[in-house]
Amino acid sequence: MDYEGFLTLLRELSEAFGPSGFEDEVRELVIREMEPYVDELEVDKWGNVVGVKYGSRKDLKVMVAAHMDEIGLMIDSIDRNGFLRFRGIGGWNEVTLVGQRVVIKTQDGNKIKGVVGSRPPHITPQGKEKEAPEMKELFIDIGAYSLSDVEKLGVRIGSVAVLDRSFEVLNNDTVTGKAFDDRVGLAVMLWALRQLKSHEVTVYTVATVQEEVGLKGAQVAAERVYPDFAIALDTTIAADVPGVSEREYVSRLGAGPALKIMDGGRGGLFIAHPGLTNYIINTAKANNIPYQLEVLIGGTTDAAGIAFRKDGIPASTISIPTRYVHSPVEVLKVSDALNASRLLTLVVQGAGEELVNNLRSKVIKGIGLKVT
Repeated sequence: MDYEGFLTLLRELSEAFGPSGFEDEVRELVIREMEPYVDELEVDKWGNVVGVKYGSRKDLKVMVAAHMDEIGLMIDSIDRNGFLRFRGIGGWNEVTLVGQRVVIKTQDGNKIKGVVGSRPPHITPQGKEKEAPEMKELFIDIGAYSLSDVEKLGVRIGSVAVLDRSFEVLNNDTVTGKAFDDRVGLAVMLWALRQLKSHEVTVYTVATVQEEVGLKGAQVAAERVYPDFAIALDTTIAADVPGVSEREYVSRLGAGPALKIMDGGRGGLFIAHPGLTNYIINTAKANNIPYQLEVLIGGTTDAAGIAFRKDGIPASTISIPTRYVHSPVEVLKVSDALNASRLLTLVVQGAGEELVNNLRSKVIKGIGLKVT
């Protein structure tokens, strides 16, 4: 397998600019990478990229979803001295923002640099100098000295920003960067698409929008595709670090992709479809692919947004263990991502009428439900 090729793809996706609702730059990369390997390609009204690769059966459909967006910042106020106030897009921990550099996209598409500033500790009230500031206390400094300066640079209320951080290779197959959540899921999906050979099911590869703000794109796409089953690709927490008990690890780097059992979805717990999850587990076992089982309390994936469309869609998730998620220094092992891609390829190639029939609704008596 072309390790360096996958690394190049992940680097380009990671460094792209794409907060929720503004995924344009990532979308162009996805279209470029997906187009040679699908039979049809479309961008829907909300910006999801939907590729279709036909199998021998067009009536059997699997949807594979990975989200394009990353958490970001939106400018909501500009003061007369040229400082920008902002709100979070997606789930932020303010600790990760203090002292960071950011990139802001202007109205004409240019990018300008800035830094996240805060009140200096030297003049912070005693006892509070070591406390993490709230987001409302932070601001972005772009080197402007008036509202007029800011306007000339093309920044306005509603402009968006992401953290300014490059992709780097560490040691022992380990890399760090921003937005691995979920650019690594995109890389896994696109890489599997390259490897797919003969398969019975027709594959819908969907790069979704606005996952970080409520699984929005996946819901729209699932309504339209209405697959027989679906697999989401995303990161999961790898808390295998000092100061955390083994029970709280959720997953470990280097132990293979994590297969979702349950997570703490928005509005309640999401339990992955047991039949589909068991099929994925059995596929991993049969092909000697390392894997781990994931129970995550807090956070969820596009699978939860897909599962309860129409009359229900069996859905599960293949996760890539990642440390420091939603920070500028996310860390993962490339081998886990490549094993996730290999597993996804085999899951799709092994799926057919038998699996779909096992996952479909079963009539026990009568011809349908009646409402009286």
